[in-house]
Amino acid sequence: MKEVKTKSDAKTKARQGRKNIEGLSPYSKPALRSEAFARALTDAKSCIDDRERLQTLFNEAAKKAASVPKDSFKEYWPYLQTMLRLTMLRLVRAHHRAEYDQASHDSLLWIVAALNYLVDPFDLIPDKTPFLGFIDDAAVVEFVVDRTRQTLDDFMTWETGPR
Repeated sequence: MKEVKTKSDAKTKARQGRKNIEGLSPYSKPALRSEAFARALTDAKSCIDDRERLQTLFNEAAKKAASVPKDSFKEYWPYLQTMLRLTMLRLVRAHHRAEYDQASHDSLLWIVAALNYLVDPFDLIPDKTPFLGFIDDAAVVEFVVDRTRQTLDDFMTWETGPR
């Protein structure tokens, strides 16, 4: 017997399809669709080649990372620390000195955008909001780490290997 599809069946399937796509899309997280993240990306584009602005950003981000609760960042905490204290400064410095050219411009841009978002006290959920203030920051860091993990890992391997 042939199954008859109704309009309501089609609408239900369309909604389910959208939910599946939204669930897979990293941009489904509100923080990544926010004006604050758009601003962080724009700021990253304007400062990525400015050594002094980057140094200021890294200092602010390191200070902020020292004060945020680790629980918000879960398993991404070591990567946040790597992005801030270990790899990021050296990666950008090595990139600027043309010592290391394996990092794509996009990866550097994403990392700098994440740091911009982290230091912005007026992002999607203001950092002073009790219990929730760093949830959006953690979502952005999680997204950027997932997106640039190979770049960070490759740089750490390159840096510790023989040259």
